[in-house]
Amino acid sequence: MPELPEVETIKRGLAPLIIKKKIVQVEIDPHTQKSFQGEEANVVDVTVKDIRRRGKALLIDLDNDYTMMVHLRMTGQLIWRGAGVDLAPEEVNLPQKDAVAQDASKANFAAGHPSKNFTDALPNAQTRVSFTFDEGTLFFNDQRKFGFVKVIPTGEVEQEKFIAELAKEPWEMCTQELFSQCQRHKNAPIKAVLLDQKVIAGLGNIYADESLFYASVHPATKAGELTEAQVEMLLEGARSVMMASIDSGGSTMATYVKPDGSTGNYLENFAQVFRREGKPCLRCNETLQKTRVAGRGTHYCPKCQKAPEYFKDV
Repeated sequence: MPELPEVETIKRGLAPLIIKKKIVQVEIDPHTQKSFQGEEANVVDVTVKDIRRRGKALLIDLDNDYTMMVHLRMTGQLIWRGAGVDLAPEEVNLPQKDAVAQDASKANFAAGHPSKNFTDALPNAQTRVSFTFDEGTLFFNDQRKFGFVKVIPTGEVEQEKFIAELAKEPWEMCTQELFSQCQRHKNAPIKAVLLDQKVIAGLGNIYADESLFYASVHPATKAGELTEAQVEMLLEGARSVMMASIDSGGSTMATYVKPDGSTGNYLENFAQVFRREGKPCLRCNETLQKTRVAGRGTHYCPKCQKAPEYFKDV
């Protein structure tokens, strides 16, 4: 599943291709009803007003006061093929962002779970929904069918269960708010608290590990044991590592790439602990370790992030 920086990167890359552009036709795979939820008529002959992000969901606002909520889940893809692009695989080239912004009809955009779909002719067997514009077509592909496009009145977006349950994102939250949540979940490992989207939105496994390292907090520490100063550092770390990832085009996890088809470089250039087990800590030179906390693979420095007495490594 994409983390917030990857979804933000997709939003920024998709915006110049579809904003102020009219959807003239929609084709839905009849065998995957969950992939498109809502009335098809509400997304035909309408113009895209804006594209927003809420947590890990994309919100595409239309000029008829409806919104398409898109969640890619594990294997979803958004692929744009400009009207002037030859769809033969050997002819496809993925342009840089500036070229994308200049002419949508000649652009080829690929974002999401990488596969040969990025360069193959479309639609294909994994295409769940196709949105045809005058300038090109936006394909929603999803191999495992967990993702979805849901059409709802724009005024009801915030009442959608998925959206309504989301907490504030790191840059919207103050230290006292997160500290109060830590006290509320005082016996839970702090990593579990950070991964709870009802506590703080947008932090996934990568950025939770990186935020905890930034604050020198061991992932298994009970949330209620943290001081307000430690929580402040955690929040500062979350903002810092996520903005660095957004600026670099997202992580290079095997499942997500940048909008132009190239990979982001966060893990290579910025990650301090994630997927660096066995390597020296960039702060103290101690060997980084990997364990499991809150049911997730967890990376940490045993020297910089002192383990609580009750922690038992696995």
